[in-house]
Amino acid sequence: MTMAKTRTRTPSRVLAVTGLVLMAISLRPAVTSLGPVLEEVRLSLGMSAALAGLLTSVPALCFALIGSSAPLLARRWGTGGAIALGASALTLGLAVRPFTGGAPLFLAFTALALAGIALANVLLPVVVKQRFPDRVPLMTGLYSVALNFGASTAAAVTVPLTSGLFGGDWRYGLVVWAFVAAVAVPPWILLARDRDRGPAQAEAVPVRLRSHPVAWALAVYFGLQSTAAYVIMGWLPQIFRDAGLSASTAGLLFAVTSVLGVPLSFALSAVVGRLTSQSWIAVGIGLFGVAGYGGLWAAPTAAPWLWAVLLGVANLSFPLALTMIAMRGRTPAMVVRLSAFAQSTGYLLSIPGPFVVGALYEHSGTWHLPLALMTLLTIPQMVAGWFAGRDRRIG
Repeated sequence: MTMAKTRTRTPSRVLAVTGLVLMAISLRPAVTSLGPVLEEVRLSLGMSAALAGLLTSVPALCFALIGSSAPLLARRWGTGGAIALGASALTLGLAVRPFTGGAPLFLAFTALALAGIALANVLLPVVVKQRFPDRVPLMTGLYSVALNFGASTAAAVTVPLTSGLFGGDWRYGLVVWAFVAAVAVPPWILLARDRDRGPAQAEAVPVRLRSHPVAWALAVYFGLQSTAAYVIMGWLPQIFRDAGLSASTAGLLFAVTSVLGVPLSFALSAVVGRLTSQSWIAVGIGLFGVAGYGGLWAAPTAAPWLWAVLLGVANLSFPLALTMIAMRGRTPAMVVRLSAFAQSTGYLLSIPGPFVVGALYEHSGTWHLPLALMTLLTIPQMVAGWFAGRDRRIG
């Protein structure tokens, strides 16, 4: 009986790893491919800097609104089915948005793509907890590596593809990433059949997450790191371009901030797996962010590769947040609730950040005020990370 059960589960686990990696690769190109060509998109669609700032806030808005519905969809179709739905929405949004011809429809189909990402964002940590309960940090590290690979690849090659292969047409440079997302759909359709893995078990004693301090610490930490992530993804290439660097160099510098996550996420998973508390890691990551923003503020062209490296290390706050969510919940059922609460609430808190950064930039004409704001926001992020990282369990 046990051997038969193992034989049936092994292909499912292999398929789950495949789906996890392919979906993770697809999550960031919707945003990171846009940053290097944002100036061309703005000019083509007639967007102001403030509206472009709103565009960088759309991910947080979609993740806040759609992410909260993930537990309901997972109960209705299973975790695999809900992620398959998200992958399909992502594919459709990425395929259509470059050819809409105007800013409103571009925003609308961007929102559709991001709605698909929102479902996966909430449910992939649950997949890790369900299928790999003894390897949560390792699988979260693998997921983070794949995510950073997708992000850095999109950031690095979108401009060369646009200028070299597609004659300077940014629309074709963006639509390429729809094909990448489409590859992630079939594994999750197959995994959708495995309904016994759905997070449907009831809790013995229901926990009110809205009144739990650990849940709020996770939500605030997730929200502030999301603010930083989407400001970096939306505006970092533009910051370097405004400092006098070329579009291709700015794209490569931004790619550095993402590609560093490949080795560093593995290193982080190895360290986190041996610790009961992640508080000091959260504080240390925040200090790298302070140094990176400070360097950009003081002298963006003096050591641009160093600032990119520092901000790349600061981006480890994302896999750390996912790992802490999985480790703070006692059961898969609690993890799906905690993931939905921390991510939807956190993204809701992060919505004003990218828009405010865009408005400050448009008002002042420089990046000094936006970068000063981001430096200040890193302080409460470190405080929230300290409390979220303490050895506590919910449920």
